[in-house]
Amino acid sequence: MPNRRRTAAALTAAAAVAGGVVLAGAPVAQATVVDVNYACETKIGPKSAVSPVDIKAVKSGSGYTITMSFEKGVSDSPVELPKGVMTPRAVLVLGGDASGTVKVTGTPNSAAIPPDTPISIGTLTGTFTPKKNGKVTFTAGTLTVHALGMDAAVCTPKNNPKPSLELEVTGVSGGGSGGSDAPPPATDGDQLPKTGPLDSAMALGTLGGTVLLTGAAGVLWLTRRTAR
Repeated sequence: MPNRRRTAAALTAAAAVAGGVVLAGAPVAQATVVDVNYACETKIGPKSAVSPVDIKAVKSGSGYTITMSFEKGVSDSPVELPKGVMTPRAVLVLGGDASGTVKVTGTPNSAAIPPDTPISIGTLTGTFTPKKNGKVTFTAGTLTVHALGMDAAVCTPKNNPKPSLELEVTGVSGGGSGGSDAPPPATDGDQLPKTGPLDSAMALGTLGGTVLLTGAAGVLWLTRRTAR
């Protein structure tokens, strides 16, 4: 009987230790796929769509690499979008022990997108550099689809979505409050597309105007030089 009691006590102690180990090894980030109801203002009128959004964080130096993934497109285009002319970008709203926003940016579309087909957003990436330790939440904010030299769609969450990520920030020395909005990866969000065919009337018109102005200036300079 004493031996059985010792065995039971040993098993109880082992279970308690195992439980402590599991607790200590708990993940520092909790990600949840959240359905975001986007209301989009587009060049062809208002659109709406619900897309599951997933946000993840990976430690990188003194900050974190943040990725935002979309499982569904949120808008479509009435015309074909050639390869390389569409770039998405979004804003993530910080909460908890941080405030402000983080910008994330995607890459240009790697293949042409047929007309009247949902535009695939894919994965957007950005950087978050915390200023203090604590729990920080990340919630989907405004999404912008830049295509053919313009912001073709600006989409705003309308269902007050819950955070898609809760991150436990540790190892930050010093004081301070909130997080910082680090510069996003390079994006052509405010420029004309640098890859893919330029078959947008706006892009071609701007390019043509530049060439004509340059040509006129060149002729004027040559004329004056010859007259001298």
